[in-house]
Amino acid sequence: MSKKILVVFAVILTVAMLAVGCSGQPAASTSPSAEASASVEASAAASESAEASKPASGDKIKIGFSQATMAGPFYVSEVDAAKAAAEAAGVELVVADANEDVAKQNQDVLDMIQSGIQVLILNAVDPDGVAPSLEACKNAGIPIVTEDRFVNGDVDCVVGRDNQEMGKLVGEQIVEALGGKGQAKGKVLEVMGSGGDRVQEARSAGFHEAVDAEPGITVVQTPYCDYDRSKAATATQDMIQSNPDIDVVYGHNDDMGLGALGVCLDNGMDNVLGSGVDGLMEAVQSIIDGKYIATAANDPQKMGQVALEQALKIAKGETVEANVDCGTVLVNKDNANDYYDDSIMFVHQAD
Repeated sequence: MSKKILVVFAVILTVAMLAVGCSGQPAASTSPSAEASASVEASAAASESAEASKPASGDKIKIGFSQATMAGPFYVSEVDAAKAAAEAAGVELVVADANEDVAKQNQDVLDMIQSGIQVLILNAVDPDGVAPSLEACKNAGIPIVTEDRFVNGDVDCVVGRDNQEMGKLVGEQIVEALGGKGQAKGKVLEVMGSGGDRVQEARSAGFHEAVDAEPGITVVQTPYCDYDRSKAATATQDMIQSNPDIDVVYGHNDDMGLGALGVCLDNGMDNVLGSGVDGLMEAVQSIIDGKYIATAANDPQKMGQVALEQALKIAKGETVEANVDCGTVLVNKDNANDYYDDSIMFVHQAD
């Protein structure tokens, strides 16, 4: 059996077995001898595929990027930066948009493995739902670099930021805007990201670390809005019917924060202020205009670039750190003019 066929067989076998296991249906009975034969062949295939995934001298390196979604400007910017870095390095980059569908993401990853990628960059739709992708890559000898969102499993490198610290930084600014420590009073609408997403959980935890210490602050939450502005706007329209006394909107990203703020202003709630995370330039402009309290920068271009750089190092056999923190910067009324640049979509963090 050829090396290529063995690789494909091992990957398909892995995904098929995982799919059966996840479906809750009993697997068809298999004789011990058949199981042993399949196990031996799959193990041999995985071993050979690990060698096959290494680029031969002079071969062009091929990297896959499975993006959770391309629905928002943040995710588009990540991919664009990775593409630019790949082009500059002479690397082939294959990109797939999962469209927030974990089943599609798992299939995308399988397709990339079969196409011959040497390393996978993964921004997961769901931290647990991508388990079939992790297993398929493991069996095919494909290293994984996760970026932005975390996964519950072993990977070779994690590229991200301290999202809890980012939420805390913005939360502290909200406390100041509502009267300061020990004096703060008001109601905050927390616009939620995606359910089960560790980024959302961290940004929420950091925010609550700051505001829950203030007995005068009340927090109400929207349903999950998946970091989508239109979903945030719809949820906010519903929330303000029973919460017309909102003082501040805090979005788990600026896209949602701005969408929710816009709804409040459109409904005559002129004193409401916005806040969020990501450093969207539109949010920086809103800070300058006096309608947004603060944003914590989450430069997607830097993250996409760094993720590609780590993947390239791995493909070349170089050592990388297990965790790479891309850092952040707080933007508020004191420094918004310094960071404003209408030629880019997000605050750029200098190296």
